[in-house]
This record gives sequence, C-alpha cells and structure tokens, in this order.
Amino acid sequence: MQTRVALQPGSPTLLDGRWKLRPLGSSAFCDTWQAQRGKQKLFVKSAGPAGAAMLRAEADGVRALAATGCIRVPAVDSLSERPGGGMLLALEWLDFARPDASFGRRVGQALAALHAAPCPLEPASFGWRSDNYIGATPQRNTPLHQPSRTGWMAFWAKARLDCMRDRLSPHAAELRDAVEAVAEALPRILSGEPPPRPALIHGDLWQGNWEMLADGTPVVFDPAVSCSDPGAELAMMELFGSPPPGFRSAYEEAGGHWPGPECLALYQLYHLLNHVVLFGAGYAPHALRVARSLA
Repeated sequence: MQTRVALQPGSPTLLDGRWKLRPLGSSAFCDTWQAQRGKQKLFVKSAGPAGAAMLRAEADGVRALAATGCIRVPAVDSLSERPGGGMLLALEWLDFARPDASFGRRVGQALAALHAAPCPLEPASFGWRSDNYIGATPQRNTPLHQPSRTGWMAFWAKARLDCMRDRLSPHAAELRDAVEAVAEALPRILSGEPPPRPALIHGDLWQGNWEMLADGTPVVFDPAVSCSDPGAELAMMELFGSPPPGFRSAYEEAGGHWPGPECLALYQLYHLLNHVVLFGAGYAPHALRVARSLA
C-alpha cells in the first residue's frame, strides 16, 4: 500500500501561501482537493512516491494539449515535489455546466483540429517524448521515427499490443496467444485505412474525461498523450459509451477520418487488455472475443 502525501485543511504551506483545503475524493494513486485562497481556487492532486511519476506525466500531457491551442484543458498552475518523494499537481479550477445540444459538434470540431495539427515531435514520429500512463498502467512511448503505415504497425504491435500481452497473467494463455495473432494480422486489418499520420491524441478520451464550461467550451483532462493514428482516439470514445450527439458528423465535416469497424476494434483491444491488467479476469472474455474476431 503506497504512502500518500499528507495534506491538512488550512495548511499554511500549500502552494506558497495560506490556502483552505477541502478534500474531494481519492483514487488508487492520489487524493484530490479543492484549494482556495480568497477568490482563487485550484484543483489539487497529491500523491506519494509511487504516484509521483503519474502526476508528472499528467502535467506533461495537459501542457502538450494546451500548446496546440486546439482544445481547452485546465491550465497547470504548479507541479512540485513534496517531502518524502511525493508530488503535488495544482490545476486551474473549472466549473462545468450541463452539455447543451450542440456540445458534440464543438467537441468534434476541436478534436478534428487537434488531430490535424502538426506533430509536436521532431522529426515527426509515433510515440512521445517520454513514457506515461494509461490509467495506472505504464504506457510505452519510445518514438519510432518512421511516419508511415509500416512504422505505425510496428509501433502499435510493440508499444501497445506486445506491452499489454506481457502484462497479462501467465495463466491467460489463450488471450496472450490471441493478442500475438492480432499483431501478426495488422497488415490485413489496416490495409483498407489511409496511411496514418502521427497526430497528438488525448489517448484516454472516454466520456468521464470531457466536460463543458458555462460558455459552451469543451474541456478535456486526465490525458495519456502520444502521437498516434487519430483513429485510436475515436475508438476509445466509442468503447465505454459513445461520443456526444453530433460529434461524428462535425469531426468528418472538419476533415477527420472515421476508421472502419475492424480498425476501431483493433484500437479498442488495447484498452480492453488494459482493463484485464487493471481490474482482473472479468474483462478477459470480452478482450478474447475481440482478439479472435481480428486474428
């Protein structure tokens, strides 16, 4: 069991000033707080040594998305180490409103702009400048300087499918074998798709990671960024729920490509495997069905 950073309401040392702290909740790796000083509010995450790298990666991903100017994210106020090796991430506090009827279209337009933006890696590559996390699972992002269909298949096989397969229990032999077969079938699965271009994606964009501000602006948070085929983003949006109404038409009208069903299933397999890794064998039958349908 990891040690978390201890924060107490009214702590005078938080963020170089006297702040009032209100606990909001906890996850497996961090605690969350509302910090307030006068009229200023911050959303704060505190983690012990085991969660420090996750908060560093989150801050890096939020800053990368912000730098594109394509989609709203909460601004990073500060990222600071705490005594004992813990970490404190302070983000802009945002008040959300109920999504309106045209929210999905605005999300689609913003995501299309993000996916069309120049790759922030130089030279353009699949991967990212550092490894990060998908949920609590380490995500390998070693850049592959081969922005082509062949390069993308190599990246997806090694950095996504193989990494998840290696994290599966040795007892999950059927699933491990099925994942290996999918990796071998990538040329066939992706043959009908346009050659992918490395694009910055949020990476973990399920419906719990987007909201709307009172003025209608879409906001995304808790990223697991990489430069990948944008189809991987769309697959996650459809896996545990669905994009907001109007999203797909707006995304395609803005120039985005919607992958075919087999391609979407391929990218969803990565997240299904991650759920097996994180939450146990209950997700294995679903992952196995998808893998066998692809192999």
